[in-house]
Amino acid sequence: MPERIFRYFPSLSTDQKEKIAGLRSVYEEWNSRINVISRKDIDNFYVHHVLHSLAIARVISFVPSTRILDAGTGGGFPGIPLAIIFPASDFFLLDSIEKKIKVVTAVAETLDIKNVITIRRRIEEEKGKYDFVVSRAVTAYQTFVSMTLKNISLQGRNQLANGIFYIKGGDIDSETGIYRESLRIWEIKDFFSETFFETKKIIYLPKIAGNNYSGQRKNSC
Repeated sequence: MPERIFRYFPSLSTDQKEKIAGLRSVYEEWNSRINVISRKDIDNFYVHHVLHSLAIARVISFVPSTRILDAGTGGGFPGIPLAIIFPASDFFLLDSIEKKIKVVTAVAETLDIKNVITIRRRIEEEKGKYDFVVSRAVTAYQTFVSMTLKNISLQGRNQLANGIFYIKGGDIDSETGIYRESLRIWEIKDFFSETFFETKKIIYLPKIAGNNYSGQRKNSC
């Protein structure tokens, strides 16, 4: 139920609450035609998808005009919920699969989420520059960093330096590898009490840290 969201985010406007409340019915309608969310998961829609996405809003409040790329957005997560929470920032939702982009575009249009721009493209082919890249585990962490670090601009104005926010579950040490010492990691269970979040984490890599590593790697070749 959307009340879970409202309890954790009590300062939402009426418009934001209406958009969040409308998410499930829009997704259910589209999911009956194009399966972008597991049908067995739809009953847990607000916890497993919306609240999960909004964990990022617990660690950063994007300033107006911030540009955020949701790389490998799938059904629109975390981009769609974050776009509702931060209406003054621009969210670019990218995926290579046409049917997924079709659903995300329809959701944004139906709910009048004006700050969502959809892009059908492979991550490797995207050339745009953004303040942040966000994603819910779409591939191995080091692979994801290597594909998206190029898309992050260095000049920033948020309270955290421009970089990557990656939502991931389970043991991350084996995946983060070379970047481990440069990361900041938050446990989502510290923000939300639902048992679903027991092993979920937000992994943040500043752009400058990734660049430093890339330089070292090139110099060692």
